[in-house]
Amino acid sequence: MKRKWSVLLLMILVTVLLSSCWSKKELTDLAIVSAMGVDKTEDGRYTVTLQIINPGNVAGELVGGGGSQSPPVTIYWDSGDNLVEASRRASSRISRRVYYAHTNLLVIGEKLAREDGMNVLIDAFDRDPDFRATATIVIANHTSAADLVKTLTPVDKIPANKVLKTLEFTERKWGENVKVSLQDVIMGLESPGGKAVVGGFRIVGDHKHGRMLENLQESAPEATLRASGIAVLKQGKLVDWLYGKTARGTVWILDKIQGTDINIDWRGRKEAVAYQTVRQKTSLSVQIKNGQPHISVHTRVEGDIGEMEVPVDITNPNVITKIEQSVRQEIKKELKVAIERAQKDKTDILGFGEVFHSSKPKEWKKIKSEWNDVYFPKSKVDITVEAYVRRAGLRNKSFLSGVKENQ
Repeated sequence: MKRKWSVLLLMILVTVLLSSCWSKKELTDLAIVSAMGVDKTEDGRYTVTLQIINPGNVAGELVGGGGSQSPPVTIYWDSGDNLVEASRRASSRISRRVYYAHTNLLVIGEKLAREDGMNVLIDAFDRDPDFRATATIVIANHTSAADLVKTLTPVDKIPANKVLKTLEFTERKWGENVKVSLQDVIMGLESPGGKAVVGGFRIVGDHKHGRMLENLQESAPEATLRASGIAVLKQGKLVDWLYGKTARGTVWILDKIQGTDINIDWRGRKEAVAYQTVRQKTSLSVQIKNGQPHISVHTRVEGDIGEMEVPVDITNPNVITKIEQSVRQEIKKELKVAIERAQKDKTDILGFGEVFHSSKPKEWKKIKSEWNDVYFPKSKVDITVEAYVRRAGLRNKSFLSGVKENQ
């Protein structure tokens, strides 16, 4: 009986002491930040640019209401000796509490990324209980973070959503860009070698016009945002940009290719056959030969025939075999170019050091301090690619073959 009364008394005390509304925040008191840009000024201070959602305007667009003449977001900015000061100074311009819990995009200016790097910024973001480590991070390519954050975008009314969706779909369909979070960057910089890759974004067109509401009212906007390259970070600082096949080769080795298109030559015609990847898997391994690390890269790809610009008899097994061989050679070239570029930069963004560390920890301890500058640039790398054609779409016989026969 005494035990029941004790339990009842404990429940009453817990009910009194706990309150479910002690930290409530009214929506009308919050300024929801969708994107945050960070730049470095000429005098060495930090400028924070906040992209804040205008709830009424966004809601009106979503429900298809009358055309509002106000932008979906408002931009505020200010400077300080550190991020906390700059952020708090910016709050003096806003009539609501700055709320970072829904900040899904963090933009770093290229000047800041090259000179100071990410390391000086991470502590502030990682320490803030409101800021999410899952926020996507991009580096403004040949522009400032402020200009990128201020650009208004059509279709996706909130510019931050435009950047996030573009990174997601280009990573899924093309493979020359990556979408990474702040947490991914932190883990990469803390990993053996202290490296990371970050997606790049740039402004196409007149950035001043991109800030105007008229940019949303044009069928062909004068200013748009576009995914552009992969930024290479070494010890937190931007050291290089990767584009095209070098970027895609890097994504191949990182095992992050979700889908892409490989064009191969056929019968003297350049890029005559398009091969669409369906699935791929890349694995890495490390061995020690004559006291030196020897790295093996193995990629297995399956895909479909997407397009043929010349008559090709794909019912012939020998033709399919030749197509597969050509695809293997093309992919191997891209992997080789990516490895050579990483070795030239002396930055192991490909994860070879991590594989070395996990598979041979004793040997790794001896060379980890000199891995990026001495051992990685001289490491021998074997590349093996398997490529298979699984399907040919809805047509076996080339349409061009029938046209040629009728002529």
